[in-house]
Amino acid sequence: MSRFDIRCQPLTAQEFAPFGDVLDCAGEPDKLINAGLCGRFHDRAQMDFGDGRAGISLFQAQPRSLPYTLDLMERHPDGSQAFIPMSQHAFLVTVALDEGGRPGTPLAFLTAPGQAINLHRGTWHGVLTPLHSPGLFAVVDRIGGGANLEEFVLATPFIVTS
Repeated sequence: MSRFDIRCQPLTAQEFAPFGDVLDCAGEPDKLINAGLCGRFHDRAQMDFGDGRAGISLFQAQPRSLPYTLDLMERHPDGSQAFIPMSQHAFLVTVALDEGGRPGTPLAFLTAPGQAINLHRGTWHGVLTPLHSPGLFAVVDRIGGGANLEEFVLATPFIVTS
């Protein structure tokens, strides 16, 4: 494996904590609602929208495959961004810590079916990368004025493998 290869690791709350939150139904529900027929896993993400408001959009992204060429990263300086798959398929998540206003060395995570993520404000990440059709996601992010997107083209792409 060259220094520009990245191997996927399973998505866990502990490993993903520097970048955001893992949203899933791990453990016991915080409480039962709806006459005991529904478990509520309460307040699972640190949503942050600065001077905007929360909006829910639907994204339909074309599925990709591994190995995947990571050549573009982006971040949202004014708000967090949650990706919630609307199917029971895994998807690829690539993230990097900030190093002087640019992404550092990326990490790659492979979600398990039923997992979603919330990226903290300002976290460098790759584009939405479903690995299966239909590639349909609910996205909760900041709606408001001003530019809330910074893109960074990687001079040397990384190859993400399983």
